[in-house]
Amino acid sequence: MNTPSTPNRAPVLDALAEVLKQRRSASPDNSYVASLHHKGLNKILEKVGEEATETLLAAKDAEHGSEAQRQALIAETADLWFHSLVMLSHLELDHQDVLNELARRFGISGHDEKAARTP
Repeated sequence: MNTPSTPNRAPVLDALAEVLKQRRSASPDNSYVASLHHKGLNKILEKVGEEATETLLAAKDAEHGSEAQRQALIAETADLWFHSLVMLSHLELDHQDVLNELARRFGISGHDEKAARTP
């Protein structure tokens, strides 16, 4: 059993990260991810922001909504995570570092963790 200090590798995230890495050097005409990388960080950040907004709106609909609205929230969250992974890839950062940071926070009060951050 894994503890927060030794998180599981996430096979789906690992596989997706590898695809994203490969697509960075693909032709922008043949790959959506390559086209984002080609357009640069600002375009990627624009997509992350767009997906974040769509996720927030879907969450509001899902709160008291139908099963279809709840599934729409799942789809929007997947889009947000995907574009966040593209952002990390563009900056040559590893998603595992994010998972490690989440694991580090286990057992720490959210208030304490926030207070400990340096501005």
